[in-house]
Amino acid sequence: MPQEPPSRVDLLRGTLDLLILRTLLPGPSHGHAIAKHIQRTSEDLLQVETGSLYPALYRLEAKGWIAASWQLSDKGKRARYYRMTAKGRKRLASEQSKWDAFARAMALLLKPADQEGR
Repeated sequence: MPQEPPSRVDLLRGTLDLLILRTLLPGPSHGHAIAKHIQRTSEDLLQVETGSLYPALYRLEAKGWIAASWQLSDKGKRARYYRMTAKGRKRLASEQSKWDAFARAMALLLKPADQEGR
């Protein structure tokens, strides 16, 4: 029996999870910096609201994909810093390969080779 396609919420959640994991790949970061990195790197096309970011961080922590600890920020304020775990690195690799395949498929469908230049 074919599996149902993911709902819009699941697709968005999976996308946000991937973005957070990718952001944490170079090293630990606090929530505000994660959101700013996603926004800046996407040239302001993606903006992660607090109401979406922190539930996603808690969910990723509960799954064991990230770990958190309290540290002092550059401004001397106490902040919760998140880092990717080994389990999170495996998940990132898996999800990134799925997204690469999806992006390739979309590119092929949106601009078929036989219709180029028409």
